[in-house]
Amino acid sequence: VGLAAALPASAGVLERIKETGTFKIGYRAAAKPYSYRNENGQPAGYIVDLCLEVATAVRAEVSDKVHVEYVLVPADQRFESLRDGKIDILCDPSSVTIPRREMVDFSLPTFLDGASVLYRTGKPVQRFEDLAGKRIGVLDGTTTERVLRESLGLLNLQADIVPVRDHRSGVDLLTANKVDAYFADRAIIAAILNEGGRPGFQLSKQYFSYETYAHALPRDDGAFRLLVDRTLARLYRTGRINAILARTFGQAPLDEMLKAMIVINSLPDK
Repeated sequence: VGLAAALPASAGVLERIKETGTFKIGYRAAAKPYSYRNENGQPAGYIVDLCLEVATAVRAEVSDKVHVEYVLVPADQRFESLRDGKIDILCDPSSVTIPRREMVDFSLPTFLDGASVLYRTGKPVQRFEDLAGKRIGVLDGTTTERVLRESLGLLNLQADIVPVRDHRSGVDLLTANKVDAYFADRAIIAAILNEGGRPGFQLSKQYFSYETYAHALPRDDGAFRLLVDRTLARLYRTGRINAILARTFGQAPLDEMLKAMIVINSLPDK
């Protein structure tokens, strides 16, 4: 039996890394610009870059010989993968919620985003009422899907909600006229549009929800959570986060809420 199999999933992350020499980063295939597989088949994205900063801190804590192993996780199994010890940290746009904290812990916030709607030009969707009677694609098992269903219910609006497995499939359904709108995190939709090849679509200017992202971590592992939070706080406090953001989002001015998040979480280290 190998070391990884011999250690229980409940073992502390740093303890497991010390024994196995491997730090397992969970990432998603199609959550661009946060966590995705690039044209070379390699993990990429803003939140993956943050996890590489965590990997540097892990090596400083454990050993400079620690190997990073990327583990592709499906959106609907990502928290279970963390709970079961298949990964050590989840590096994707995971929204912090109280029910999710029953299964996993979360780091300091990594980003602020929210849901918007992609629709065909000339058929604008600027409020929930505009979705009445429409076929709406949304990523299955996400807080975005929950917000959509709850909001339509509260407003007593009828619509056909079409769950999808990944964002690209959702946009493909819109392209094929199998849904009338696609409801998802604004930055993810914008990234797909920026790739080109999707003429005739428009992204709503409005946010339909607000989401706080953070790294999902194993529950009740204070030592590892402290290492992750210390890494993020240093990035925010020193301003190094700006270069990491620019790598993904370019030189566009930061949203005021994101600026506030960075300032609030620039925790002192002494």
